[in-house]
Amino acid sequence: MTAAAWGVRPRSSRTLAGTGTLLRFALRRDRVMIPVWIGVNALMVLSMPNTLEGLYGTPAARADLVAQAETNSSLRALVGPVFGDSIGALTAWRVGVYAAALAAVMSLTIVVRHTRDEEESGRQELVASGMVGRRASLTAALLAAAVANAVLALLVAAGLAGHGVPGAVAFGLGLAGVGMVFATVAAIVAQLTESARLARGLTAAVLGAAFVLRAAGDSATDDGSSALTWLSPLGWPENLRAFAGERWWVLALPVAAVLVQGAVAYGLAGRRDVGMSFLPTRPGPASGRLATAGALAWRLQRGGVLGWSIGFFLAGVVYGSLTEGAADLVGDNANAREIIERMGGQAGITDAFLSAMIGMLGLVAALYVVASVLRLHGEETSGRAEPVLAGAVGRLRWAAGHLVIAFGGAALIMLIAGAGFAVGHGREVGPILGACLVQLPAVWVIGGVAVLLLGALPRAAVAAWAVAGAVLLIGWVGPALDVPRAVLDVSPFGHLPKMPGADMRWTPVLVLTGVAGALVATGLAALRRRDVTA
Repeated sequence: MTAAAWGVRPRSSRTLAGTGTLLRFALRRDRVMIPVWIGVNALMVLSMPNTLEGLYGTPAARADLVAQAETNSSLRALVGPVFGDSIGALTAWRVGVYAAALAAVMSLTIVVRHTRDEEESGRQELVASGMVGRRASLTAALLAAAVANAVLALLVAAGLAGHGVPGAVAFGLGLAGVGMVFATVAAIVAQLTESARLARGLTAAVLGAAFVLRAAGDSATDDGSSALTWLSPLGWPENLRAFAGERWWVLALPVAAVLVQGAVAYGLAGRRDVGMSFLPTRPGPASGRLATAGALAWRLQRGGVLGWSIGFFLAGVVYGSLTEGAADLVGDNANAREIIERMGGQAGITDAFLSAMIGMLGLVAALYVVASVLRLHGEETSGRAEPVLAGAVGRLRWAAGHLVIAFGGAALIMLIAGAGFAVGHGREVGPILGACLVQLPAVWVIGGVAVLLLGALPRAAVAAWAVAGAVLLIGWVGPALDVPRAVLDVSPFGHLPKMPGADMRWTPVLVLTGVAGALVATGLAALRRRDVTA
């Protein structure tokens, strides 16, 4: 008699038992996070055609832009080569690399959250004790990432279809392909490491290496043909050439990478115990060196601070090197000059461009401060905070250790970005560092909102990501779409002086700093009075 006749399920079905239930649970848990990631990414892409049509409405203007981009190696390193002068091709060129990188970050976050995070918290052991297959959790995590990337691809393709259906479909599939490549990278790393924090950090490091490889390759050639570009998953969407004679065979690269990496992840998942890893964490010293809550917070967050610092320095160098060429790139295009001046002030085009790029890094620094503040939420919900608070450590001391790193780390990475701008641009350091530090009050306001949500509404703490995403979207897209001033003023960044070039205005800086302090104080007061989240 067959195994089915005896009521025995095949081995493959046993290892995947419960996948559907876990997938529904994962999507329910991420019902806020995934839509925010998708919405920000899709809006960034879909707002670009209207912006380009307003800036370069004639074929001659677009041809001039393409000619400038082809001869600017720094610009190619930043956004990649351009393959056509249509609105669709320029959209794929302008936002393709960054949309793919956002899809990658979304995917790795989803996979690590539902694999290594679950094991580290102990929830996976409870789930595995039921009727759940050995590889069901990994499968559900990858399927959740696949659902998110599929929705992103569908929205992008539908929104860009008016500029050419084949190109829109190719562009959407390219983004989803990169997302799934890094989802499977995260699946492998989650088997190798014992810490969710380390898993995210290593996968993000792979993404950073992919960006550097692509940038190096694109700066060397103007057609994406460099071997370094082909080695980077971020180089595959540009070589797909959406809206510029699509090369559909390039899609075989992400498909093959996903299949191979997925097979490796599944193989590793079947050869270890729950909670274990192939690269176990080294034991600490016999006598503890973490005598304070602040020292523990630094130990937990130092890797993140280092990674953000390196990224901001490199971004400063790249943006700084582009500054002198900003005038040539804008040329006589009054619309482009107007947008840069709305972002960076009414000073000369060089100072306005520099101010706009510093402002963009300030917006990204808001993401850092939210991630750092919400580390408190992760420590609390995982149960690791309770043993710390059971000792001679009060809640305010515990929280203060992490908040010093969050708010002080934001100042550090902005100063390092300023050093990068000075290296890339080769001008006096003082005004650039001053312009970077001016961004901090707005960054701290976003961090204050995160502290307030953490203290008063811990179950809604993740909504801080939605606040940071909305501010990023307003700062990035708002000036290009010439939205009303009232909308721009919703963001705290809209009130800052546009330095360098503009005069320093202390009133908004001091007011925003006071608002940030009030938000932090209110959030800490609420944290002190509520129960610790189980």
